[in-house]
Amino acid sequence: MDDGRTYRRRTMGPIAETQALEHTERWRARALLNRWIFRGMLFSMGSIAVVLHRVLPWKGVAWAFARFSARNLARLCGVRVHVHGLEHLQGPGPYIFAPNHQSNFDIAALLGYLPGQNRFVAKKELFNEPVLGMVLRTMGMIPVDRDNPLEAIDLLNQAAAGGSSLIIFPEGTRSRDGQLLPFKKGPFIAAIHLKLPIVPVVCFGTSAIMPKGGYLSIVPGDVDVFIEPPIATDGLGYDDRNALRDQVRTVIATHLASADKPSA
Repeated sequence: MDDGRTYRRRTMGPIAETQALEHTERWRARALLNRWIFRGMLFSMGSIAVVLHRVLPWKGVAWAFARFSARNLARLCGVRVHVHGLEHLQGPGPYIFAPNHQSNFDIAALLGYLPGQNRFVAKKELFNEPVLGMVLRTMGMIPVDRDNPLEAIDLLNQAAAGGSSLIIFPEGTRSRDGQLLPFKKGPFIAAIHLKLPIVPVVCFGTSAIMPKGGYLSIVPGDVDVFIEPPIATDGLGYDDRNALRDQVRTVIATHLASADKPSA
């Protein structure tokens, strides 16, 4: 039986095969380099942000540094992030951003390119990790017990009262195959309780940039972040949580489905 290399010789020709192999080797080398860039920046820039937050009286400096570092991470790894729909945001908020979650690179893209000072809502287990937990607490990220989301309402309310928008992944975890997972109810209960507009956000291309199980490998490419029009929650009650959840999920699913279609 012919192996893959023999098949390529017969169908591509020796020159094309050589070019394809060279491209594959460059891709692997860049992915390996990006893996070390990501790890190095995660710990070094995170540690610097912690120091800035503790030493300087202006706490916004640490946040600005983290945002700047997320953008630099994308540039150094050869990732181009394109943000669409900023015109849908009327004023600084606060909002609750509800993005889909395809890979770890979603966090860097949203941190670096969403407007305003935003606070991620993360599962509380992450705050137990020595370095990551320290960075999360320093940046004002909000721990949530996914089995008891109402427990974090006071923390969410404090962040919103300070003018910060909240970023909550409704799927609760990354999708393994890029397909949109069922949405949890917690983000929509919080949006109704806090009376904040909820903004569907579509992250597209991040699963190819940083696939799950790739040991923090990042592949150069393009990421698109689409900001959809905010959905008001004024006048909604607890019984409306499922309808709000389904409305947001439909917006994101429809956008993902249209983006996946090949152009004519």
